[in-house]
Amino acid sequence: MERGAGGRQMKYVLVTGGVVSGLGKGVTASSIGVVLKACGLRVTSIKIDPYLNTDAGTMSPFEHGEVFVLDDGGEVDLDLGNYERFLDVTLTRDNNITTGKIYRSVIDKERKGDYLGKTVQVVPHITDAIKNRIERVSSTPVDGKRGPADVCVIELGGTVGDIESMPFIEALRQLSFSVGKENFCLIHVSLVPVLGVVGEQKTKPTQHSVRELRALGLTPDLLACRSAQPLQESTKEKLSQFCHVPVANILNIHDVPNIWHVPLLLRNQNAHEAILKQLDCLSIATPPDLKGWTIMAEAYDNLTNSVSIINNPSCYVPIFFFSSRMTDEGTIFLQVKIAMVGKYTGLTDSYLSVVKALLHACVSCSLKPSIQWIAASDLEDESAKTTPEAHAVAWEALKSSSCILVPGGFGDRGVPGMILAAKYARENRVPYLGICLGMQISVIEISRYVLGLGKANSEEFDPETPHRVVIFMPEGSRTHMGSTMRLGSRRTFFQNPDCITSKLYGNSAYVDERHRHRYEVNPDFIGNLESAGLKFVGSDESGRRMEIVELQDHPYYVGVQFHPEFKSRPGKPSALFLGLILAATGQLQPYLKRISDSSAEAPR
Repeated sequence: MERGAGGRQMKYVLVTGGVVSGLGKGVTASSIGVVLKACGLRVTSIKIDPYLNTDAGTMSPFEHGEVFVLDDGGEVDLDLGNYERFLDVTLTRDNNITTGKIYRSVIDKERKGDYLGKTVQVVPHITDAIKNRIERVSSTPVDGKRGPADVCVIELGGTVGDIESMPFIEALRQLSFSVGKENFCLIHVSLVPVLGVVGEQKTKPTQHSVRELRALGLTPDLLACRSAQPLQESTKEKLSQFCHVPVANILNIHDVPNIWHVPLLLRNQNAHEAILKQLDCLSIATPPDLKGWTIMAEAYDNLTNSVSIINNPSCYVPIFFFSSRMTDEGTIFLQVKIAMVGKYTGLTDSYLSVVKALLHACVSCSLKPSIQWIAASDLEDESAKTTPEAHAVAWEALKSSSCILVPGGFGDRGVPGMILAAKYARENRVPYLGICLGMQISVIEISRYVLGLGKANSEEFDPETPHRVVIFMPEGSRTHMGSTMRLGSRRTFFQNPDCITSKLYGNSAYVDERHRHRYEVNPDFIGNLESAGLKFVGSDESGRRMEIVELQDHPYYVGVQFHPEFKSRPGKPSALFLGLILAATGQLQPYLKRISDSSAEAPR
């Protein structure tokens, strides 16, 4: 049996979902972790995805949202990104358990003869593999400290009753019995809808969901009810009566201005007390300290599109707004418009970490982000003929934005539009950040329009191009897609200590960021590109694999081969996203000067 911190039995909090998918189990699980961490407990997390894929690496963003990349190269569900951002931990690929991983491990053992000729079955072999995986992963520290955590929060993906999740439900039932009631707390997330004009909150969906869960051998200790408005007391009493859950253990997670309020919502309903009591942890826990979290949530709420300073002497606004954003009426606009030019803009979860990184950077600058979602294909010349209205709207959004961001992606759809966006940013001195594909786009654009290599392209988009400025990495696989890219945390060394990116990273000699790519800049073209003003200021340890580019004589034109969004945190924004927002508001140079001055004053 796995032991937590101090040799204690590991405590498990299981979060399941019912009625419909998409209720916010991931945010709920993350928020529970935040509250328990605020009580002085060490917390780790596991996400169970019942799909047959080994990992999320080969799944379309339209199918499953973004693929989140971990330090160890794990390509995992986006909920693990929520866990890392909320709990400020560093998870591993093992923290995402899938049906594919479990069945592969069992089949591999069967092929090696580890089962001694027995008939291999879902029970006990698959369920035992699930339990063993949970106990092993939960004991691995993720917070940089030694020894296992106190509590492991487990989120079971999907909804109760899904055929794919049945082996996991059975394994978790067995786990709850083996560790004992005082070491296992089940929180069931359900929906309480309001139907028709009557406005009555309906409890029947939750009743049926709990009934199905109990039929499978699991009884919820707490209910987390999602609703548009706060639950009425009569609704809670009805749920308590028919679901056998005390009224005090029925939590209401109603709609809030931003998700940073969810931990506060749980704290205000004493969710921590109910969970700690169930886990017999009241004696080792402290009252939850969420002062910093409260300040952060309220700071975001207080961001507005504009503020009037006329006859308002108490209104403090940073000085740069006075020079560049104040109207004649004394109104100062506190919003920054960001053009997001991508391939998967139809589903914003495809760029969830990018959106969160922009939010972290904007909040740190007391700015309200306004993301202009622009489908790259709408910017293309062909779109002007086929869909002229969409073409006009896309270009209007691009030209009205304060900065441009081209995120990662795969395939050639939308690439011409991205190239035009990069060209517009370069020619009009609009702050630009290109991430992964976005960096390769900047290389292609300058090759075509500055170096005059009209057919310059990436091997990914045109294998027959005469000017392969972006090439397939030698170590990559052309036959297998899963886990064959350059993945995980890699070190990038700055070649020029005076470059903008080095300064943004605190004048560091190197930076460790997460990667996910199989194509790279062709080193044979670096000399020509640098002569055109595109400076390669960061590379790997060999000096031949280019990681960071900056355009000379431009306020902020940066491309990076890595994904800085994956390590951005609330209160600790990514340096490059912060640089983009500062450049968009005309404050980058003063900020860099302060960094330079503080470095000069630091004792040596």
